Amino acid sequence: MFRHTRSFVKNHIQTTGLISQKLNQKMLSDYAFEAYIVGSDQVWRPRYSPQLPSFFLDFLADNAGVRKIAYAASFGVSDWEFSEAQTSAFGRLLRLFDAVSVREDSGVALCRQYFGLEATRLPDPSLLLTAEDYSALAAGAERQTSPGELYTYILDRTDDKDRVIGYLAKKHHWQPFTVMPDKNATPAGRRIQAYVFPPVEEWLRAFAAARFVVTDSFHGTVFSILFNKPFITLANQGRGLSRFSSLLKLFQLEDRLVQAADESALDKLDKLNDIDWPKTRRLLQGEREKALRFLTTCLAN
Repeated sequence: MFRHTRSFVKNHIQTTGLISQKLNQKMLSDYAFEAYIVGSDQVWRPRYSPQLPSFFLDFLADNAGVRKIAYAASFGVSDWEFSEAQTSAFGRLLRLFDAVSVREDSGVALCRQYFGLEATRLPDPSLLLTAEDYSALAAGAERQTSPGELYTYILDRTDDKDRVIGYLAKKHHWQPFTVMPDKNATPAGRRIQAYVFPPVEEWLRAFAAARFVVTDSFHGTVFSILFNKPFITLANQGRGLSRFSSLLKLFQLEDRLVQAADESALDKLDKLNDIDWPKTRRLLQGEREKALRFLTTCLAN
């Protein structure tokens, strides 16, 4: 399923060797890292992070000689999902951090209420690179043309979401297309290719080439903004709605969030204002500068 993703990581991201056991002092000494940064997407959400203690750097609890930083860490939701024991243990670990930042406004409130810590809100790390950075990667995609204009990046397909896509396609005479695998293909053994996620370069190219984007994904929303593509985000409660609300509020684009199951959803599509992209780019630049100041301060000697 993820062979293209693994290939992308191998070619573009420097990693340590595979660590299949709890980090010990010998491993830490061998790598000799001066700082550890944890983040970002839902790393502090129990249902998505089975090794939660690691995302609070429990393996560094007795190591005061390195910097410990949380960058745009996300709880994913606005409700508290930790047990009492987890709250106590993770709060103790967080107080050993040199700096704590979270991605959502709700995360700031949760840290204050349950950990007694003041956290800084910072943008998702994918927003720190520019559209030009991602376009350079997209240029490596094998396919440089799209079979349509309406890019649909949908993680959890429903009839309501299909209804919205169909409405936009018919109204604007757009051909919908996607680069997602056909997960409904059966049986898997006969159509294994239908389960393989596309190369990252092709995924990026789809955003760059689209005329309009419909997505129920947080990062689908992020890359629509990065590439300045008109879009709507279909609310996805199960994957953490506060993530979407905080992101769209950041860029004053709250009206782009659509409840697909709402009977008035189609009417809302007809009343969308055009996006003021120059303003969006100014807001994004301000967020990048804020993030850079945070990281520079935290990592400075």
